[in-house]
Amino acid sequence: MQVKITLSTDSLKLVGSLNLPFLPFFVYLQVPKNMVKKETLLHVYQLMCNARAMADIYDVNRQITKYVHSTSKGHEAIQMACGILLKECDYAAPYYRDEGMLLAMGMTAYELMLQLLAKKDDPFSGGRTYYAHPSLNRPGMPKMPHQSSATGMQTIPATGMAHGIAYLESQKLLDGVDKPVVVCSLGDGSVTEGEVAEALQMAVLHDLPIIYLIQDNDWGISATGKEMRAMDAYEYAAGFKGLKRVRVDGTDFIASYEEMEKAIEYVRSKRKPILVHATVPLLGHHTSGVRKEFYRTEEDLSKHAQTDPFPALRQVLLDLGVEEADLTAMEDQARQNIEEDFEKAKNADEPTAISLYDHEFAPTTVTEEVGERAPEGNDTVIMVDAALFAMDEILKNNPNALLYGQDVGSRLGGVFREAATLGKKYGDDRVFNTPIQEAYIIGSTAGFSAVGCKPIVEIQFADYIWPGVNQLVTELSKSCYLSNGKYPVQALIRVPTGAYGGGGPYHSGTVESSILQIKGIKVVYPSNAADMKGLMKAAFYDPNPVVMFEHKGLYWSKVPGTEGAKAIEPSEDYMIPLGKARIALQASDEAVENGESMAIITYGMGVYWAMAAEKAFPGQVEILDLRTLNPCDDEAIYAQCKKHGKVLVLTEETLKNSFAEAIAGRISRECFQYLDAPVQTVGSANVPAVPLNMGLEKEMLPNGDKVQEAISWLLNY
Repeated sequence: MQVKITLSTDSLKLVGSLNLPFLPFFVYLQVPKNMVKKETLLHVYQLMCNARAMADIYDVNRQITKYVHSTSKGHEAIQMACGILLKECDYAAPYYRDEGMLLAMGMTAYELMLQLLAKKDDPFSGGRTYYAHPSLNRPGMPKMPHQSSATGMQTIPATGMAHGIAYLESQKLLDGVDKPVVVCSLGDGSVTEGEVAEALQMAVLHDLPIIYLIQDNDWGISATGKEMRAMDAYEYAAGFKGLKRVRVDGTDFIASYEEMEKAIEYVRSKRKPILVHATVPLLGHHTSGVRKEFYRTEEDLSKHAQTDPFPALRQVLLDLGVEEADLTAMEDQARQNIEEDFEKAKNADEPTAISLYDHEFAPTTVTEEVGERAPEGNDTVIMVDAALFAMDEILKNNPNALLYGQDVGSRLGGVFREAATLGKKYGDDRVFNTPIQEAYIIGSTAGFSAVGCKPIVEIQFADYIWPGVNQLVTELSKSCYLSNGKYPVQALIRVPTGAYGGGGPYHSGTVESSILQIKGIKVVYPSNAADMKGLMKAAFYDPNPVVMFEHKGLYWSKVPGTEGAKAIEPSEDYMIPLGKARIALQASDEAVENGESMAIITYGMGVYWAMAAEKAFPGQVEILDLRTLNPCDDEAIYAQCKKHGKVLVLTEETLKNSFAEAIAGRISRECFQYLDAPVQTVGSANVPAVPLNMGLEKEMLPNGDKVQEAISWLLNY
């Protein structure tokens, strides 16, 4: 370790007489590596004793510790150095081997055992998620939002946290003297994941206050570093201009402490990212389910054991004069305490069966329709303008709200002009372009939300949502549930969708059925300007992730027959609660009484195909516009079945295995006794993509004529 000593002019003669190299006004001297306080070293040794005793007792009780887990054995020095240096204002994204970091941050062994054994009082998830997968928001400790165990994927939500902190600082919305930093911890093998590159790119592009702590033990599962990578994380990071890098021996606690202290101070003061690459041994199993004897040689295990941080720190303490008997007593006491904690954890309560259903969603405050849908004197607007005006009002009234995505910034304002003027009005910090990074666009919202922002993002076309679905599934959808309600993700994800006018196979897709399979996500799909504004407001204020599909063919009402998508602009406070359908067209009382009516259940463009078709059957067709697909208004659907006895479910999606067929199935199950005919479905032809040729596109899609044919069949059944 080097320290810089500033010299006065009067001291120069003395320094010269010592024959030491120095610059004109200061000299560098080598100082022994014992500058860390002895009390700190003893504290960390106690934590290491606990961690080792935990690993040992878990291993000898394999029948009890039946859930898959990893331990920090071999990684403790760098983990604990990091953990004890973080402050209450900071955020951490530990990975699945970071129990040492969790102990250093203040978690008790007993608390971690409750998670290990999936007990009711597991402080992270209530028994729902794996060991050392934290979700904690506890006073006096760094905040730890939920993250998945998908290796490498945690970098995007973690970088989103740093991005959110940077945004709040730019708007002067953060209280407190200390400037928060984010630590994202991951193994070197996971750095090859493509989403890591997206995160690092955004960190350097926006100068984000984040530390990427890479723990390199040269193993993936059974694959070695030589098999997995052409370079280690330190070398790889050189390609990201502006990312400071340091290497450290992660087995040396003092060196680790000093490097982490400098790294944290660098990020806290400079507000720039840094990558810390720590070399460590893997002394335990990859996980309890993939044991070291399955794939490692005695030679390899012996090599790793030579750099064990536990005896290394023990020797430092002995060199500092700590009695061996005292260290042995600490080790014995740790084993005894861990045994007692383990017995207590074994006997702790299991989660109740009914708790399975808790925290699917965080409760929303928007439960009733409020405001005026069609205020007197307001202009009629098209759907895209209704969305624009809603966004303007949201940004005006919510300083922690921001909008980002591809091409939504001030130059273009979205490829459909759905964000026109917003960038210039609210500035580049609040409305900004991203690279072509759908994973970051979606996944970062989890991080933004965790630090108190309200992100609104756009995926440019529904066909391009797939790179972001990884984050949508593993991070956003599970955050509220697996954090036991502590970290719901408030995010509005806008997705232009639908086919018309020869958009072709990569700009015309409808994908709602795929997204609806993801539990923990709400899905809305407006069909007119008034619903666009009311649903967008409710979706924004909902504390959960909401995917909002917006049909491109309805944006401007240019498609023949879609004039009805225009509406008087609702009032600024207008909101429609999610999960409430609306009758878009009512059948006549006479047709209903005579048993000559039927219902069409639909949404989006389907409303206008239904409107076109019903003209041949005046008064006989009732159209229910679902508006929200999850939560779905099943009560309204069943009411239509009971009222009419004949039902058609209409969608733009390809029909087989679709949401429409799922609705038809529910109707058949719940309303069978009320049906006078089999439930019918109409959707697009079951082909892999929307063809570019407009003739083929027309053949694929539903239209008024096809719907009319289905109506005729039902009414005449």
